Amino acid sequence: MPVVLSIALNIRRFVLCAVAVAAGVLGVVGALLPAPAYAQGATVQNVLVNGNKRVEPETVRSYMQVSPGSAYDPQKVDASIKALFGTGLFSDVRIERVGGDVVVTVVENPVINQVAFEGNSEVDTDTLRNEVQLKPRSVFTRARVQSDVQRVLDVYRRQGRYAASVEPKIIELEQDRVNLVFEIAEGSATKVKGINFVGNKAFSDSDLRDVVSTTEKGWFDFLKGTAIYDPDRMNLDRELLRQYYLKNGYADAQVTAANAELDRDGSGFFVTYSIEEGERYDFGAVNVESTVSSIDAAKYQGNVKTSAGDTYNAQLIDKSVEELTTAMSEDGYAFARVRPQPVPDPVSRTIAINYVIEEGPRVYIERINISGNTRTKDYVIRREFKVAEGDAYNPMVVDQAKKRLTNLGLFKGVDIKRRPGASQDRVVLDVELAEQSTGELSFGAGYSTAEGVIGDVSITERNLMGNGQFLRLQLSGSMERLQVNLSFTEPRFLDRNLAAGFDIFHKEVDQASESGFSNRRTGASVRLGFPLSERLWMQTAYTASRDSIFNIQPGASNAIRDAQGTSYTSMVGTTVTYDLRNDPRNPTKGFWFQTGADFAGLGGDVQYISLAAEARAYFPITDKITFVGRAIGGSISGWGGEDVRLIDMFFKGGETVRGFDRAGYGPRDLSTGDALGGQYYWATTAEVRFPIPFVPEDLGISGAVFADAGSLWGAGGRAETLLAGCTVGGESCLADSSGIRSSVGASLLWASPVGPIRMDFAKVLSKETYDDEQFFRFGAATKF
Repeated sequence: MPVVLSIALNIRRFVLCAVAVAAGVLGVVGALLPAPAYAQGATVQNVLVNGNKRVEPETVRSYMQVSPGSAYDPQKVDASIKALFGTGLFSDVRIERVGGDVVVTVVENPVINQVAFEGNSEVDTDTLRNEVQLKPRSVFTRARVQSDVQRVLDVYRRQGRYAASVEPKIIELEQDRVNLVFEIAEGSATKVKGINFVGNKAFSDSDLRDVVSTTEKGWFDFLKGTAIYDPDRMNLDRELLRQYYLKNGYADAQVTAANAELDRDGSGFFVTYSIEEGERYDFGAVNVESTVSSIDAAKYQGNVKTSAGDTYNAQLIDKSVEELTTAMSEDGYAFARVRPQPVPDPVSRTIAINYVIEEGPRVYIERINISGNTRTKDYVIRREFKVAEGDAYNPMVVDQAKKRLTNLGLFKGVDIKRRPGASQDRVVLDVELAEQSTGELSFGAGYSTAEGVIGDVSITERNLMGNGQFLRLQLSGSMERLQVNLSFTEPRFLDRNLAAGFDIFHKEVDQASESGFSNRRTGASVRLGFPLSERLWMQTAYTASRDSIFNIQPGASNAIRDAQGTSYTSMVGTTVTYDLRNDPRNPTKGFWFQTGADFAGLGGDVQYISLAAEARAYFPITDKITFVGRAIGGSISGWGGEDVRLIDMFFKGGETVRGFDRAGYGPRDLSTGDALGGQYYWATTAEVRFPIPFVPEDLGISGAVFADAGSLWGAGGRAETLLAGCTVGGESCLADSSGIRSSVGASLLWASPVGPIRMDFAKVLSKETYDDEQFFRFGAATKF
């Protein structure tokens, strides 16, 4: 019996345990399974929103994929959570099931009250504010903060400051607001410690370093700013290197890579350019062919800038295409196109060029739209186009219009886009412009051995009232000179290619130290200029002025005392300028010539004819050494029985023949030492300019050696009469010799960041005993 009882008890315990385990398992499963009301496919009764403060409930519901009356779907709930997080409005989102409702509980991100920057001195705060995306009253998220940290770092890296670091600080405020502070440690600019080239054989590393815009770290970094590492500048340098090879015969040259490696201590980069030079080519045969029966190709052979036997130069090919297209367009062939066909011959290492004239598609300009000109008037822009709506479309002519618009200096960006018109043979040109400031207030200061301290202030407007007109008011002076000038120019007078304008001027010059008097000239002029050709310019002007000689020094020459007083000049003049220089600002090749004539006597009480001419020639001896030749000459003669006034005489010195003082040579009264000026002059200069060894060329410092010669003579009949009978040491007081004055010397030139500086050291070789010498001549000026 006990055994049976024991078995029964054990069976009872087993059953109870099994029931308990089963109940527990069923409880867990029941907890894991959704309530019957939220079984997949069940209908949602309501979508409730909790926790929102600024965001409206409907805004939250608009991102929900679960809505009242729709079937409940866990996947849509998950997608709703992701969509709400994606708005950036919330730091936390939970969706719960309560009865038949879906409850969305959100925690809103705070709103930014203020964004501040601390520690920035190299980059101004406005630049950083414009760069970051987070602004006051925008929603704060940590992801956006990290994105803006990277944006700030990118700003500094563009300035070469790779050591810069940014730490964002968040200051919590009441009402769910925060202040965001970017604490910046700018670090020092990361410099380029070395520039190397791989694969170059034709040109040395030194030659190629002069081509690229990036420079190596050195003593004069504070003047250059180009030794700071900049990836964008490296891309520019790759193109500069390629263009350099293409214009020097290497038609197959490629810059295959540009790598920058930071040195171990992180203090600088080493930049390496990999180059595949290929073979050097010369131009072979050059021909112009036409597939258009009405175009005579031989007529345009003279427009080609490439010649057989010359070193291959891709730039000359582009120039030839432009010249040919322009010439044909001017002859009425608006649809003509020029396609250059290079034919390389590896054996002879020549490239023959066939310029093939083809007839392009007959497309007409339907409309020219102009945008972005917030100030400049439309007609100022349209007049730079040689075509109008309805004319034939020629891409080269449009490109030339783009260049002319850019050269106006009124816009910092010019883009002309073409898009289809209303039909297949019509195009619309969209001219997109970005205006730039055209007003300038400038101050200048400098020093010269001739005039001492120099000062200058000017107000300039190059786009007066949006009409493209030029206006300048300038005041300049020194210890011996005062000048005020107001100039106005209308570059397209009467909508033609005429530049008309006027000048109002007042000038006082103290010549007491060299001639014993001062002079004053006040007047106005009107002028009209126009091109005779692409390189030839002519200007005609009428000038009326009131001229005075005053402040005669005690003991001055009788010829000067006699000239004291006031007279009136009425004069018409013409100037012709011919310019064939390769670069007007820094010429190394070409020719420049100017000649002019003035005729006074159309009213007033002064009668004279004045002639002047100047020629300059530039010859490249090597890529870096340039020979400069200059010749000037002039004369002035009275007519109608009039002598030339003292104020109209030429006074020459170190500005024409270095080694002489201001008004240092020419006719002189030996009894007083006063320079009297002359009626005739000439001067020549031969100068060789070269880079200074071991001085980086990008500093703008160069040297020159020169030889000058010239003369000034012809004191005039009035001076001869007034000084007749005056002697010094048994000789006439009037010294007037046409003898040659000459000198040789050396110069140091610096195109400094604050303005041009020149120092001349000259040794006089030939002179008259009464001439005044000046061994050292210095000139410097700056604008700021």
